Amino acid sequence: MTAQAAFLQPAAAAALSAWLAHLRAMDGAAANTLVAYGRDVTGYLHFMAAHQGGATGTNGLITLTPSDLRAWMASERARGVSARSLARSLSAVKGFTAWLADRQGGDATTVLATRGPKYRRKLPRPLSEDGARDMIATVGDQARDDWIAARDMAVLTLLYGCGLRISEALGLTAATHPLPESLRIKGKGGKERMVPVLPVTRDAVARYVRLCPYDLAPGAPLFRGARGGPLNPRLIALVMEKARLQLGLPATATPHAMRHSFATHLLSAGGDLRAIQELLGHASLSTTQAYTAVDAARLMEVYDRAHPRA
Repeated sequence: MTAQAAFLQPAAAAALSAWLAHLRAMDGAAANTLVAYGRDVTGYLHFMAAHQGGATGTNGLITLTPSDLRAWMASERARGVSARSLARSLSAVKGFTAWLADRQGGDATTVLATRGPKYRRKLPRPLSEDGARDMIATVGDQARDDWIAARDMAVLTLLYGCGLRISEALGLTAATHPLPESLRIKGKGGKERMVPVLPVTRDAVARYVRLCPYDLAPGAPLFRGARGGPLNPRLIALVMEKARLQLGLPATATPHAMRHSFATHLLSAGGDLRAIQELLGHASLSTTQAYTAVDAARLMEVYDRAHPRA
């Protein structure tokens, strides 16, 4: 529960806590997702209490009118919330309301049918194939200790070679070494997928393990920080930031860009969109389809640069 939730009507606060617990237990929602959803719905409940002149009971939350929802969204936009963030907040509100209606009974059609603001989806910004390789090599040149250089290169090789999220790579335990030919990854929402592991990825992780000065017990994190604790993802972001400045790459060259590069380069090489969806662990094909737009944009850049104009 958020700090603000303590000031909600007890029934609403209890319902919010129960919903978040449900998401954690049944859907395997990530901690950051739960914090964001809790914050979004708490703000919504506070607004509705003020908008309706007092605390709104849980039954009243199910039967709100379109004008109530429009007033909340207008208030959010007026205080500077972006269309993208508001769409996320509305999604959280809908999820909470649907759960509440199912639990207590009632028709939540109005809330669930409310359309969010339109916004342009940001397309992934992958690195080029040379850029991805240069990034991995450059982070290896930065570290003062050989084992840290090997660690950073191994992490980026997992992101680019297997399409892992940074949280997935750093969530690996030492029991996964030596890496098998296929790695079972538990991603967002507890969704599992099998990811092929290239020899170069296995070699990079093996080199790191060979040089790591800490005891890598099977149940312990595979990747360690300088003092032996679990590796903080922020450290990988920082070494990539330093490397991109050296290489003259844009600010979009982040750990997540390595995953984008994995998908885009597979697609460019003729990879099947459904197969790429499975490799990335996307729940919806529409998420993966963003890469088709990236690839088309890249092709147009090549066309504009190379076509012999009359």
